[in-house]
Amino acid sequence: MLDRKFVLENIDAVKTNCLHRGVPATSLDRFIEAETKRRSKLNEAEELNRQANDLNFKMKGATPEERESFKEQGKKLREQKDAAQQDHDILDKEVLGILSMIPNMTNPAAPIGRDDQENLEIARGKTPISKFDFKAQDHLQLGKLHDMIDFEAGARVAGAGFYFLKNDAVLLELALQQFAVQLLVKKGFIPVSTPDVANTETLHGIGFIPRGPETQIYSIENTDLNLVATAEITLGGMYAGLVLDAEQLPLKLVGISHCFRTEAGAAGRASKGLYRVHQFTKIEMFAFTRPEESDSVHEELRQLECDLFDALEVPYRVVDTATGDLGGPAYRKYDLEAWMPGRGTEGEWGEVTSTSNCTDYQARRLNIRYKNKNEKGTHLVHTLNGTAIAISRSIIAIMENHQQADGTIRVPKALQPWMGKEVIG
Repeated sequence: MLDRKFVLENIDAVKTNCLHRGVPATSLDRFIEAETKRRSKLNEAEELNRQANDLNFKMKGATPEERESFKEQGKKLREQKDAAQQDHDILDKEVLGILSMIPNMTNPAAPIGRDDQENLEIARGKTPISKFDFKAQDHLQLGKLHDMIDFEAGARVAGAGFYFLKNDAVLLELALQQFAVQLLVKKGFIPVSTPDVANTETLHGIGFIPRGPETQIYSIENTDLNLVATAEITLGGMYAGLVLDAEQLPLKLVGISHCFRTEAGAAGRASKGLYRVHQFTKIEMFAFTRPEESDSVHEELRQLECDLFDALEVPYRVVDTATGDLGGPAYRKYDLEAWMPGRGTEGEWGEVTSTSNCTDYQARRLNIRYKNKNEKGTHLVHTLNGTAIAISRSIIAIMENHQQADGTIRVPKALQPWMGKEVIG
């Protein structure tokens, strides 16, 4: 969340930012009123506590009559202090509730727009858009041809939106994991296999709303646990409440996890097949940095995503995400959209990765700090995340872009050492 002092001192800028991001700013007026009262009650409680302590000091040399009077005054002061503290705590809870709904500030370079239709294309990958001299098949047709994906069995076992990967699809999934993790480990990332569940406090810290009618999160009944939608949740939560040494930063992790999403209201032609499912495997990059490093590390994460999809020989474009499509925690976000020949009548772009700089927005909620050597005090870290490989969407991009006239699928050279073959089919 944003710093409450920053919000008070920059209220007009915060309101404008909310407007650009499509978030109602009506609660900010109440925030100003509640935060002002909270500060007043805090000062009142501290002053009453100081007066009570002064009386305790005076009692040491007081006469018996004075001591009884001081005791009675002290009792009243403590009662008044407790009442002021109680009022403060109620107001503080309200202020934190309002702050939790205010989005992060936005990088001035990000395009202003209502939704993803106003994202700004800023680059293209090395591989040109696929041009076939035959009618392209989508990944569902190719999956059926080579017995790679079984949605019917998934529906019988777990319901619509679940699936089985079979045969070469399984080898492809494992190859993508090995390829991405090995590349990132060479770049200095620490590999981490994360839990598939996290408590509600951690989800709130990262910026997810785990419970309620509009959530995309699966919750486990009668527990405080939730299935994670991304390893961003668990990787960020790994260091909650800790103080890192500045020498450890930037600390870069690559997480392997399953991801679970309800995808409520996500039905549609563009969401068919593996594109929008309830469970998938993802390789996730996550970084903790000093504030002055986060912009450069963000560019590094974006370049790594480009390197991965260039190596997979998949056509893509990079878009700078518009303010209305950023999500609460992101200060700036880039998406990679792969060309998917099987979408629409002639192919369409489909998001395969994103990378966000969340500045200190998540770190303030999770209380993750760092300490400079020989310096008093601590500072909030900046957190960043980036998809390396979302397996299901990467499989779509590979199958559809590397299909051949006879229905076989060429395996990208980067994956052949782990696939053990050059062609599927």
